[in-house]
Amino acid sequence: MAAGEFSVFQFFPNGDYECVAQLVDGKTAVETAKSYTTRPAALIGIIRRVIITDGGDCCCFEWKYGQGVTFPPNDGKQFVRGESHAE
Repeated sequence: MAAGEFSVFQFFPNGDYECVAQLVDGKTAVETAKSYTTRPAALIGIIRRVIITDGGDCCCFEWKYGQGVTFPPNDGKQFVRGESHAE
């Protein structure tokens, strides 16, 4: 991914959503997502979901109220080099 290919969105209980960062680098996208998942509105459920998408509009990260980070999965397998995880 080149710099400026990530966007961050927040979602609300009524289904509305807002792009809170558009076409930013990866570091900025992660920092923005962390900010939105730890602010008071997220802790009480006003923010229901936060995602990071890449330049191809694929979801790279997802956080959900009451569940925490749901994507990528936290099974430890996605970061092991040289191993196939296909079943």
